[in-house]
Amino acid sequence: MKSLGAAVILLWMGLGVVTAESVSIEHGHESLTQKICQPDIHAVLREMSAKIAEQQAELRHNKEQLQAVEKRAEAVGTGLRAELQDVETRLRASEKTVEEQKLVIKDLTEKQNEQAAGLGEVRGSLTLTGIQVEELRRDREASRVSFSAALGDGYYGPFDVATPLVFKTVFTNVGSAYNVNTGVFTAPVRGVYHFVLFVFGDASATTWTGASLHHNGKHVVIAYDAQVNSHHVKPANGASLLLEVGDVVQVKLSSNSWVRDTRYRHTTFSGH
Repeated sequence: MKSLGAAVILLWMGLGVVTAESVSIEHGHESLTQKICQPDIHAVLREMSAKIAEQQAELRHNKEQLQAVEKRAEAVGTGLRAELQDVETRLRASEKTVEEQKLVIKDLTEKQNEQAAGLGEVRGSLTLTGIQVEELRRDREASRVSFSAALGDGYYGPFDVATPLVFKTVFTNVGSAYNVNTGVFTAPVRGVYHFVLFVFGDASATTWTGASLHHNGKHVVIAYDAQVNSHHVKPANGASLLLEVGDVVQVKLSSNSWVRDTRYRHTTFSGH
């Protein structure tokens, strides 16, 4: 804009000089020269005014574009600063996590070394003799206990008092804890044992079919039935008991009751 104004001034000065010279050289034709020059000056002024207007419009457009660019640059700069801060925050968090993991790894390594040293000491103290190994084997075998037996063919009862039943048909007797001669199970080791009793008998209006499980002589559970609308009855029951070494468990025929067994093995006593 400054260069454009200077050009206008120089043009005006040049036109003034030409006019003055025309007046001094040809004084007689002064009015004619002014008539010729004045229209040219107005044309130039209009042309220059139009160019100035164009330059001003272009200037305003350039200013608007510059302001828009500055706004976009400011927005981009704000976003970049926020993103940079977020990256720095995540980086600090990652560095903290790495340091914490290093401490955990160090602690675990120390514990592993301590355990390895302790294991070496334990291994050094676990030198067993042949006698000790045999004792461990016997203890392990003694803890394996399982038996199952049937009462045997025939009718049993009724009696006025509870009477022990001896299940003589043995299916299995691992650990030999069940005595086939007395019908008594004796616990070889302390533990929880599970017992099951199945009873079979004829239905009767006057005589029950029933038997009960006893622990150290005390009643635990009973399996009995007195229905008269069926030809046979099949009551059952069971229990899990915590036994000490030497505790005994057996089945007794309930007083004034009867039971029956056949070759199909209906009445059984089992435990493990």
